[in-house]
Amino acid sequence: MTDTATSPEWHQTACVLCSANCGVEIKLDGRKFVRVRGDKANPQSQGYTCEKALRLDHYQNGPHRLTSPMRRTADGSYEEVDWDTAIREVAAGFARVRDEHGGDKIFYYGGGGQGNHLPGGFSSATRKALGMKYSSNALAQEKTGEFWVDGQLFGAMSCHTTHDMHHTDCAVFVGKNPWHSHGFPRARTTLKEIANDPERKMIVIDPRLTETAELADHHLRVRPGADAWLLGAMLKILVEDELIEREWLAEHANRLDDLEELLTVVDVPTWCAKAGLTEDEVRAATHTLGRARSAAVLEDLGIQMAPHSTMNSWLEKLLCLVTGNFGVKGGINLHSRMGKLSSGGRGGDRRTPVGNHRILGGLMPCNGIPDEVLTDHPDRFRAVLVESSNPVHSLADSPRWRDVFRTLEFSVVIDVAMTETALEADYVLPASSQYEKWEATFFTLEFPDNYFHLRRPLLEPLDGTLPEAEMHARLCRELGVYNDDDLVELRAAAERGLDAYGEAFFRVLGERPHLNGAIPVVLYETLGPALGEGEEITAVMWGLVQTLAMSDADSIKRAGYEGEGMALGNALFDAMRTTPSGVTFTSDPYEKTWDRMETPDHKINLVVDELVDEFRGLADEDPSGGDDLFPFVLSAGERRSSTANNVMRDPEWRRKHPTTGLRIHSTDAASLGLDDGEKVRICTKRGETVSNVEISDSMLPGHVSLPNGQGLAYPDVDPETDLGVSPNELTSLEDQDWFAGTPWHKHVRARLEKV
Repeated sequence: MTDTATSPEWHQTACVLCSANCGVEIKLDGRKFVRVRGDKANPQSQGYTCEKALRLDHYQNGPHRLTSPMRRTADGSYEEVDWDTAIREVAAGFARVRDEHGGDKIFYYGGGGQGNHLPGGFSSATRKALGMKYSSNALAQEKTGEFWVDGQLFGAMSCHTTHDMHHTDCAVFVGKNPWHSHGFPRARTTLKEIANDPERKMIVIDPRLTETAELADHHLRVRPGADAWLLGAMLKILVEDELIEREWLAEHANRLDDLEELLTVVDVPTWCAKAGLTEDEVRAATHTLGRARSAAVLEDLGIQMAPHSTMNSWLEKLLCLVTGNFGVKGGINLHSRMGKLSSGGRGGDRRTPVGNHRILGGLMPCNGIPDEVLTDHPDRFRAVLVESSNPVHSLADSPRWRDVFRTLEFSVVIDVAMTETALEADYVLPASSQYEKWEATFFTLEFPDNYFHLRRPLLEPLDGTLPEAEMHARLCRELGVYNDDDLVELRAAAERGLDAYGEAFFRVLGERPHLNGAIPVVLYETLGPALGEGEEITAVMWGLVQTLAMSDADSIKRAGYEGEGMALGNALFDAMRTTPSGVTFTSDPYEKTWDRMETPDHKINLVVDELVDEFRGLADEDPSGGDDLFPFVLSAGERRSSTANNVMRDPEWRRKHPTTGLRIHSTDAASLGLDDGEKVRICTKRGETVSNVEISDSMLPGHVSLPNGQGLAYPDVDPETDLGVSPNELTSLEDQDWFAGTPWHKHVRARLEKV
């Protein structure tokens, strides 16, 4: 790798603060990021970025960075150890648990935070070597209910829908504020384009008057937690007012009659009232949707982390399906993917060994994991490997998670900082940052064109750190997965070029089947060195690209690549490695969506049988029922301009708003005698904390919110004045979706007391 630390030029990379991963250019002064701007050459973001990326230096440089492996001592403190010692002792610790209890008693949490997904690929080799069977990550507390619904509607959870917001005539956002949380490329630009075009419409379903809602033609300020009643009423109106596409549905979908019969339980005026809305405003918005030339619906955490979350995902997709907005321009479609975010078929068959929780998309529900540890059950989990994640801070019920780590027999965290989770681990292995190694994200979610950005390092790894790929290669060697004799032929083939390597690769794996479980690190150790010093990590992408070339060759060719079979994959691989701003890797016509369907007849299944009883039960359920002890609904983790994900630990990055606090409606503040900026005690059934108050009539009365990404420990900072509130000190494990186990972070019952 060429050391660019002293170069005055702009260097292409990406922002790592949300799933959009906008392309950015960074100017360096030594190791410091002195300027950040959008990268106009990035085919996905095209120069767009929000204000958050401008402060990425607070992630890259600061006293939070670890520079040596850390080992917990007998008195609970940590001591530095060298890498050889750390690898040897970590491998031995996991091997001991495997040999005494079985590899399935070790679980894995992680696979990459926002933007650093390549480590998840290499970890699969270590997990296979240890016989690990169970894993989870942040997707399991947000998206697995939606993934499972996709599996029921379209045949497999890998049939993930995406929204064509850039071409739609009617954009519908449910529990989503793209102004801050993005969710699609060039979000703010696209929102403005829709708002300024009289031929295009926008509908926002959200209790709060968000920045996106301010641009909308219809803002349905639904009662917190009552989205299911609103969505049910909208579906009934579409049917009653003949706004569904019956001919299209007859050709493309099954069980419309069953869906219409199910909707007979909906009394539109009553369901609108339960949702806290008038029938007129709901009917007006629904007619706008039903009469639009095209419509796309995008859901997010506002309904995915609230009551009836899995059912909400089904109902919001039905809005597009019954109006024929699937597999069409401006609707929702099934996209290509560089790597699967979700695995399995229709899903739901596997269960966890102790708590019997559903495993969806290959992921255990996060709220169920403590049940698998804090027990005397013989099948309980005994050890954990956490990678680029911070479950003690980011998952429900932080105190319970601290108990989890203190109960485990062995725990290891791989991260750039001494996180809240690392502080509970036996060993902490310091990783190179996302800007010190080749990196990528597998949030390849766009259609009709899809994009992939293999990002070059800007800096040499910080002394004392290693890329995760190197850690896993060393662990696999220590665990005896392979030795140099296994790799000699592949290394020689790699020196002769990709064609020769590809031919040798499949033959050697056939002859040495024990290598099949370690493919990522085998690629790293054999093809990697031939790609160039520092570029070894990119070798894992060669395997993924060849898999893609076998399944989506026509889509790759439409994006401009030539060749057949392995040659096509090699052409795309070369383009990814030599294009610093990212590439368009597939391009599809809209009808390609139907080729990606996994149902036997390639038709949509409109009815999800497992959710029918829950839907019928809405007729008798009252979402307005308050709680005398906890009368407020707290949204624990709102995205704001001054918050981001957990990688931004330094509170200085939000210096204009150092501790944005509890947002509360003016009438609620007045009733509690609170003025703007005063302190309030927030109490839930799980715990209590103190926050400053921000009075805002963007909130509904009775609804309050705390920002995400705060409460993170940082060296030499006063926690009371600078860090803000850690929301998961207030959330509980039992408040979760009955089916997918997703937590109700956006619907936490709370009591407020003036301090």
